[in-house]
Amino acid sequence: MTEIGRLVTAMVTPFDGEDKVDYDQAKRLAGALLESGSDDLVVVGTTGESPTLTHSEHEKVIELCINESKGKIPVIAGTGSNSTDEAISLTKYAEKIGANAALVVTPYYNKPTQEGLYQHFKAINDNCSIPIIIYNIPPRSVVDMSVDTMSRLFEL
Repeated sequence: MTEIGRLVTAMVTPFDGEDKVDYDQAKRLAGALLESGSDDLVVVGTTGESPTLTHSEHEKVIELCINESKGKIPVIAGTGSNSTDEAISLTKYAEKIGANAALVVTPYYNKPTQEGLYQHFKAINDNCSIPIIIYNIPPRSVVDMSVDTMSRLFEL
C-alpha cells in the first residue's frame, strides 16, 4: 500500500486566458510543490477543477504530474464521478500510467443510498488495484457515507 504523507497538497489546475488548461504552468506548479516539501500530490480532485475538465484534459494533467514527480512523491489522482463506469475508467487510466492512489468522491447529485455507495466503490475496487481514498464531502455531493458503509468498504 502507498504510504500517505503528512503534507498532502491538493493542486489547482491552472488555466490560460482562453479557459484552456495551461499544461506548462501545471508542470511548473507540480515541480514547485515537489520542491517545496509536499509529501504527496493530489491532482484533478475538485480543487483541481475536475468537473470542468474533458476526459483528455483530466488524463493529461494526471500524466504530466506523474512524470514531473519522477517517483519522488506519491501522486494521488482524482478519479471520482457520479457515474460508476466513468470513475472506473478514470481510475484504470490513472493506475495504468503510474498513479499511486485514487481520490474518489462520493457520487454527487445522484444521492445514492448507503448500499448504492457501497456498490459504487466496490465496483471501482473490483476493477482496479491501486488504493482508493474515499472523498466524503456531504455539503458538495449531497450524500454522506456512513461509518458502517466505510467499514464495509474497508474490508475490501
